[in-house]
Amino acid sequence: MRTGSTGIFPTYYAVRVSKEPTPTDAWMDQFPVRFLGSVQVPVHQGNHVLCAAMQKVHCRQISMQPPPACVLEVSVSGLKISGDQCSHFFQLKNISFCGCHPKHNKYFGFISKHPDQQRFACHVVTTDETSLPLAESVGRAFQQYYAEHIGYSCPTEDIFID
Repeated sequence: MRTGSTGIFPTYYAVRVSKEPTPTDAWMDQFPVRFLGSVQVPVHQGNHVLCAAMQKVHCRQISMQPPPACVLEVSVSGLKISGDQCSHFFQLKNISFCGCHPKHNKYFGFISKHPDQQRFACHVVTTDETSLPLAESVGRAFQQYYAEHIGYSCPTEDIFID
């Protein structure tokens, strides 16, 4: 469907996909946050990588002006940080790891892959309260994204050869 090409292929491995947005695409959660910044990281996952990046961004932020107030929108499309001083969008397919700081759960970070290059960055926000509801919302978005996209395009069923 992406290229418009036609041909013969096994129907057992294909699913008809509607081009119309489905009602499940409509949900979106919003969280008031303060965007602390981003820092390049060497790998795409790991709690230790996330915590080190959070520490680096936090230390850099101490000497600067207060972080801007923003809204973080979570949906199946991705994460959008928007406010007066910042506007960023990260597709869910480019986010490889996320979580709250294990000791200070007011901090939430996620690691994203650059869309064109093999580079990764950690983006850090802070909340007034706990960021656990934010982490749960991102988890729901990943589950729904997997069910709608990955489950069909990369089935994990066993293949038996006679």
